[in-house]
Parts: sequence; C-alpha cells; structure tokens
Amino acid sequence: MILHDSLVLEVSGSFKVIFGVVYVLLALTASSHAVLKRRDPHAALWWAVVSWTFPFAGPFLYYFFGINRIERKAARLRKRRLPPSVERTASHTFTSGNRVEALANGDEAYPAMVRAIDEAKASVGLATYIFIDDPVGQLFIDALARAQARKVAVRVLIDDVGAGFFWSSVYGKLQASGVPVAYFLPALAPWRMVYLNMRNHRKILTVDGKIAFTGGLNINALPIQDIHFRLEGPEAARVQETFRLDWAFTTGEYLGGEAWFPYLSEAGRVEARGISSGPDEDIDNCRWALLSALAKARKSVKVITPYFLPDSALVTALNLAAMNGVKVDIVLPRVNDLALVRWASQAMLWQVLQRGCRVWRTPPPFDHSKLLVVDDEHVLFGSSNWDRRSLRLNFKFDVECQDPALAASLASLIDRKISSAREVTLTEVDSRPLPIRLRDGAARLFFPIL
Repeated sequence: MILHDSLVLEVSGSFKVIFGVVYVLLALTASSHAVLKRRDPHAALWWAVVSWTFPFAGPFLYYFFGINRIERKAARLRKRRLPPSVERTASHTFTSGNRVEALANGDEAYPAMVRAIDEAKASVGLATYIFIDDPVGQLFIDALARAQARKVAVRVLIDDVGAGFFWSSVYGKLQASGVPVAYFLPALAPWRMVYLNMRNHRKILTVDGKIAFTGGLNINALPIQDIHFRLEGPEAARVQETFRLDWAFTTGEYLGGEAWFPYLSEAGRVEARGISSGPDEDIDNCRWALLSALAKARKSVKVITPYFLPDSALVTALNLAAMNGVKVDIVLPRVNDLALVRWASQAMLWQVLQRGCRVWRTPPPFDHSKLLVVDDEHVLFGSSNWDRRSLRLNFKFDVECQDPALAASLASLIDRKISSAREVTLTEVDSRPLPIRLRDGAARLFFPIL
C-alpha cells in the first residue's frame, strides 16, 4: 500500500510538472507573440494577461481570436481565390458628377431598391450581411427571381455568419429560382471559426452598373432605424468594382463587360469617393478617412453610430476638435442590440465628455444609422461603425461626399434625432452605482476583440 501510494504521488507530481511546463510554454508563446506582433499596446497587454491568467484557455482564445494574422490571411485568401487579372482599385480620389439621395429607414429604402431591381435591364449585384426570410426578405427574393426570369444577370452574395445566425432559408429559395447565390467565407464549422473575424458587412446593391445602393441597411423586417443611399454617376463604378471583387473572391467568377460596367455619364454635382476597407490590403482605410475628416473640422462634427468604441487616436481627434471650439455631437441609441458593447461604450464615454464633446441617447427603436457630417460640407456614410471590429477586422464599404446641400440635409436629419434624444452628462456617467461601473469597466476590458 505504501509503495502504491508513493507511485501515485510520483505520477501525480510528474503530471503536475508536465502540466506546468506546457502551461508556461503556451502562455509564454502566446504572450510573446502578442507583445511582438500586436500593433495596439493595449491589445497586446490584454492578450498577454489573458494568456497567463487562464491556463490553456487563454492561449487557445488568443490563437483563434487574438492572433494578428487577419491581414495576412485575408490577403492570402484573396490572392489564392481571385483570378490573376483581378486587382483592387488603387485610386481613392474623389470623382465629380455624382447624384446621392438619402433614404431614411426601410420605409424609403426597400421600395426604391425593389423598384430598381424590377427595372433592371442587364445586371443586378446584391451583397449583404443579413438577409432574413421574412416579409421584407420575400420582397427581395421575388424581385430577384423576376429579374432572373427576364434574363438579367443576377448575382447575390450573403455573409455566412449573418445568414447562419438567423438560419435563413433565403439561399435555398434563391437557388430554387435559378438565382446564382453564394455565402461569403463559410464559418460555422468549428475548424473555420477563425473566419468569424473576417465578415462581409458591406451592404451593396448595383443595377445595370449605373445605379448603386449602399449604407448600413440589412434586409429584414426588424423594427430598427437606419439610413441608406442611392448613388448614380461615375462613383457607381467603384461600388460595382467592390462587388465584383467580393464575388470573384468567393466564387472565382469574374464579372465584366457592358452589362456590369457600362459607360457612366455625370448624374449630379456631388463629389464622392467609395472607400473599401477590410483586414487585407484595405486595412484602416475608413479609419484614416474618419481621422482626416475630423482634422478638417472647423465648426461642427455630427456623429451617429450604433456602436461607439473608438480607439485612442479617434478619441483624441474628437477631443482636439472640441477643444478647438468645434461643436461635437455624438448620437448613440438608448437601446442597443449588443449589451456588452453598450456597457463597454458607457465605460469610456467620460473620455470624450471630459473634453467638451456632447453625447446623446436616442429613444427606441434601435438606431443602426452610421453617419458623419463635418462643417455641413463633408459627409461619410456606409457600413462602418466606430469600433475596432468594424474598422479593422471586417470588410466594409463607405462613401465620402463633398457637397453642402447633401451635408446640410443630413445634418438636419441628425439634429431632428437630437431633438428627441436625451443628453448624457459627465456627472451622470461618473455617478453610476459602483456595481454598474464595475460591470461596464469589465466589459471594456474586452475592447480589443469587440
């Protein structure tokens, strides 16, 4: 019995040594990689702490969700899947002669989009994050099927996570109607979970290569507020090019010819440029556009976004504008569909309130709008939120516009939202009960991966 007990103790001791060695090696490897490779020092520190605090689980989480291979993997995937002739548009200059029309909520946007599909003569390209099989979704399914029956070239691209989250039957219905449809980066299989960080959040509809719709609106009947835009003119070609690249990347089919890229004449007086951003060679494009716009502000900055978790550079840019006498208004929804993001956002609001920015909470329904208006001259709209996941880890499309009339109308729209909103004060933020502040502060620790 004594010999048996000693053997058990010896085996147990050896196991503990092996366990400890493996734990140290994994934690050391993960934390060293984070320190050497992560661009953001806060994210590096966070992942280093996680790697050492949670044995095995920490390094595992870092490998799947934190390791900074998104940019390289996205670029490698695109290079492998795109035909050799497909190259990303290099020019990011403004084009003149565009017409841009704002469409408030699904009430205005959905009928205009369905009508455009029904009037299509040559091609229809649709890319979206969420496409739900509900009454609104059925309107689009039917319109796309009608276009396909008219011999219009139709292509539909749905993000796999956005579709899978709702277990949508849209794919099957479109396929049954003969509509070519594809999922962007299937990710629900456990061995493909790394693709959860490379989602296609672009919302793009192109018709005959001449008309483009883009913004923040998904296709669903959920009771939310949002804003979408109809664009005509030379910049419609850049929207089309973005769709072409995503479709080619996903399916290997390269869309070209007059049906997709006709000659585009001037349609208005708006100067515009499309901004494709994502974790590949387009990384940080939208973030730089935001920083550039804020640096130019002289009178006013109006921001409306559903998710507000800006990095230190964006916080500094907002604060510098406010400290220079610029009136900075940040409009957020009072009710948010992501509680963790709202808590984390609440924990950092003091950083902008302390320097003179004003924060507003709009009443329900949930406002999913994404819009920046600077000095009633400069506009940025699209699918990007003010958070790291949006600006660095997912594929987005936004449009910058220079036009006083458009900017003034959108500034008025934001002002109307502010008129029914409640202002959040620094005193209110500072006086939250301790348990609430701890909850919000703990949520903010997840900022690097939110």
